[in-house]
Amino acid sequence: METEKLKVVLADDHVLVRDGIKALLEDQQDILVIDEASDGREALEVVRKQKPDLLIVDIRMPGLNGIEVVQQLRDEGLDLKTLVLSMHDSEEYVLQSIQAGADGYLLKGSSKEEFLKALHTLQQGDKYFAGELSSIIINNFVTGKAPAPIQKPKASIVDAYSLTKRERQILGLVLEGKSNKEIGEDLNISKRTAEVHRFNLMKKLEVKNLMELANKASEFNLM
Repeated sequence: METEKLKVVLADDHVLVRDGIKALLEDQQDILVIDEASDGREALEVVRKQKPDLLIVDIRMPGLNGIEVVQQLRDEGLDLKTLVLSMHDSEEYVLQSIQAGADGYLLKGSSKEEFLKALHTLQQGDKYFAGELSSIIINNFVTGKAPAPIQKPKASIVDAYSLTKRERQILGLVLEGKSNKEIGEDLNISKRTAEVHRFNLMKKLEVKNLMELANKASEFNLM
């Protein structure tokens, strides 16, 4: 008897992150990505329309953040599991996610094996929180400490890399998955100039590949 597939919606404002997750899941026979969303409000619309079994949602997105999306879905009584993805293992984020009703919380730096373990755990009806987050959860139950509201990044963090207007333009286009040729056409510059801008941007942000670039942009709210 064939196992029913876990229908998944991905919500992340970086197309490279979504593409990376889809590539990771494409050879999984029991998991199917049925749709995507690039911001919080779109995530709500897609979930209402597609009725997935699981929403994988980034904690930081335009419009509504991931925790707000999870809270809204719970308030609406929609029947699905929610897995929050984040670069941060901070107590505030973890506890806010749990309070909002998230079924799982996973760090973006997790291995493929742990990511799949989390999905299968949720598929079976259980909750999943990465091992390193367990102490935060246990401490919260022991102390009865209420989670603090999520704080917006401070200006000093947001501006940590002092990106120029052009660099932000390049970053946005790269995160949309555009090639150097397409970036050149969009900005009315040569393909070679676009290549140089991309190289300098990745060097400035100290990243080696597109996935690291997307994660750093999300971590430091560079867009």
